[in-house]
Amino acid sequence: MRVCIIVEGCYPYVAGGVSSWVHGLIQSFPKVEFILQTIISTREQSAKFIYQLPENVTEVHELYLQDVDWNNKGRRKHRLNKKEYGAMRSLILNQRVDWETLFELFQKKAVSLDKLLMGEDFLKIVREYYDLCYSQLVFSDFLWTMRSVYLPLLFTLKMKLPKADLYHCVATGYAGVLGSMGKSIYGGRLLISEHGIYTREREEELLRAEWVKGAYKNIWIEQFRKMSNLGYERGDLITSLYEHARELQIELGCPAEKTMVTPNGVSVDHLQDIPGKQKEDQGKFNIGAILRVTPIKDVKTMIQAFSFAKEREPRLKLWIMGPCDEDEEYARECYEQVEALGLTDVVFTGRINIRDYLGRMDVTILTSISEGQPLTILESYAAHVPVIATDVGNCSGLIFGENDDFGAGGILTHIMNVEEIAQAMVDMARNEPMRIQMGESGYKRVMAGYRIEHMRATYQKIYRDFADSLGLEWEM
Repeated sequence: MRVCIIVEGCYPYVAGGVSSWVHGLIQSFPKVEFILQTIISTREQSAKFIYQLPENVTEVHELYLQDVDWNNKGRRKHRLNKKEYGAMRSLILNQRVDWETLFELFQKKAVSLDKLLMGEDFLKIVREYYDLCYSQLVFSDFLWTMRSVYLPLLFTLKMKLPKADLYHCVATGYAGVLGSMGKSIYGGRLLISEHGIYTREREEELLRAEWVKGAYKNIWIEQFRKMSNLGYERGDLITSLYEHARELQIELGCPAEKTMVTPNGVSVDHLQDIPGKQKEDQGKFNIGAILRVTPIKDVKTMIQAFSFAKEREPRLKLWIMGPCDEDEEYARECYEQVEALGLTDVVFTGRINIRDYLGRMDVTILTSISEGQPLTILESYAAHVPVIATDVGNCSGLIFGENDDFGAGGILTHIMNVEEIAQAMVDMARNEPMRIQMGESGYKRVMAGYRIEHMRATYQKIYRDFADSLGLEWEM
């Protein structure tokens, strides 16, 4: 069976939870042929992999959402026929979208995106949308915004996809559009595995974003919703990591009968017999943050909270462990914050092997403003280390349990609440029996339901079922 994994903005270019999950999934099925279809911003990122691809990845295809329209010859602007015009109109006016006509238009015709977006048909449809919904705005600004909104989607619709038996999207959004298009063209099956709820995550980002203002936020949000709706409509199976996420999918329009909860899993064996405290740790209480230094992880709040906590508990030392090159400006602001606060016990390690550090930590911490089901919490539990985490995604379920009575595996705080996070650090440092008990509760929880073997068995059954439905032989 040929499986086309479709990923957006993560594997194999960026380290982190989703990327680690994809890498582990591919490695779990060495006899399955995987084709990698990636979605990245520009050609500058092309082939800049930080993972060594497994041998069963036979092809890599890249889609660039911010690219040059290479099919721009001649001066004649592209005109749509009546059916194509209706399909574009349904897309832009947020009506029942005729995706099949759009797939056919951009896959089978040499359409110049520049000429289409600058042409009379697009102008006429946008003007109608403007008059119906946004006439209070300046039309010239509205028109250029609409062009910027639709260009990435049109690049997606023009992408020449590899043929596969199963299209496995690790998000809805642009990935879901590609997977739906692959299913339509080649007749395969479509599996979507959401780690976070794509629509909600984009909404949260847009509401905080400074680059888009006022009503234009709504236009972008609608764009992401209609793409996600396509994935939910065309997908054969839509998975999520925990029950509340599944409920959100249903709330957003995914048919309940298509949904399934498939929790994350980590290799517990990999995190046994790891190095413990070192000589330099003597007299220190180590707090480990295993993350990418990016705004969504809210490292600035963590540093501020650590500063307050350290005034009360001088033993505290903060280890920020993970890549700092994904958002270099934000990382620089974090360095400057540490310096401005006069903190000496904050270490930025860069990318690490967690086996070398996790055993040295007394507690790990996550202050994210958005998460799915963080692997870093599960990895901490595998090493008997308790956690401090903000109440996002499935962090509450991982800390307190959803179907067990093992007890709390850590302390849950509200997002961006410096005082709560600082108090959690102090409480962990001052109450060793509680901390040890939390570490053991977390270990029991990960052993009971979040081992890599559990996840592998789940996806083995999913893949085998798809292979059977296609009349294909299945080999592990």
